[in-house]
Amino acid sequence: MTGSAQHARGPAARPESARFSWDDGPMARATGNFDWQTTPLGPISGWSVALTTAVRMMLAQRHASCMFWGPELIMLYNDAYAPVLGRKEARALGQPFQQIWADVWDDVKPLVDQTLSGRGTYSEEMRLVMTRNGFDEETFWTFSYSPLYDDDGSVAGLMNITVDMTALVLARRNQQVMQEELLHRIKNILSVTSTVVSSSLRNATSIQEARDTVGARIMALAKAQGLFTGLGESADITEVMARSIGAHLVGNDRIRLSGPPVPLSSQQAVGLSLALYELATNAAKYGALASPLGMVDLTWSVMGDDFALDWQETGGQVVAAPTREGFGSRLVNMIVPAYFNGEGQAEFLPQGLHYTLRGQLTP
Repeated sequence: MTGSAQHARGPAARPESARFSWDDGPMARATGNFDWQTTPLGPISGWSVALTTAVRMMLAQRHASCMFWGPELIMLYNDAYAPVLGRKEARALGQPFQQIWADVWDDVKPLVDQTLSGRGTYSEEMRLVMTRNGFDEETFWTFSYSPLYDDDGSVAGLMNITVDMTALVLARRNQQVMQEELLHRIKNILSVTSTVVSSSLRNATSIQEARDTVGARIMALAKAQGLFTGLGESADITEVMARSIGAHLVGNDRIRLSGPPVPLSSQQAVGLSLALYELATNAAKYGALASPLGMVDLTWSVMGDDFALDWQETGGQVVAAPTREGFGSRLVNMIVPAYFNGEGQAEFLPQGLHYTLRGQLTP
């Protein structure tokens, strides 16, 4: 085998440019220009081969990495780690671990001690409450601590390679909350649907009446749940009214609205929508809206978290309390008030039905 062939199979020649430089990136420059003589590490010219090599490896690392060296665990870090420090970054280089990360020191100290004993650590999605930007932040990190050895083979520090998992953990948590909320809503829907069907069948005088009543009320429930397809997790009360009794509002002033803007939670908006649909439907069949001269005054107010709503019918035919309690009565007097942790009451006054709802707004 010729010498040229042997050379071809040996290690490739390293280009001259592939040498470490203290000018290779912001943290390399910051590290090279730092006055290390003011720290326990001393000037770079006096660093051990092991320390110099570890610093160069850390600076070249593209993952967020930092290292701590010496009895006081003096900090050095690379470009990718700088954002992890937040506002602490302005004073972190060359400072002791315990001083820079005092806010999480008690959490990570057992891991530090284990690493300095020569056994590396690995933590997955560890929760740390940091004050790196002047306020407490709940953060989550997947990271490893690895021991760093000095020239004599003794552990002289540790390397930290970390990945910020906060966004992923919070997204997963929010998804879990949404799933729980969805399950809660489904249970509520099934409960109300069951009540609709059983009450409508029990109070109907014919199969056709039962069919029509059940169908209409389930459609109202579906419409109420559909409010949030376009409204999100909350809706203003006027939007809820427009969608639940809109057919009675368009083109006339038979229902007069008066009240301030009120943001309702999704569940309270659904409950109120069901109540208003039931009241408007009954008013159109038997109450004020069944007469050309009938009117409805729908008013509401808010004081702190206290919520009050009144439905007052006037000018219609004389109304009387039902001889038996049906689904509609239970809906407006019991089911819907429960959404507001309050009370509802329907009074059959000589001038017309007066319904009151008193309760609490929820975020």
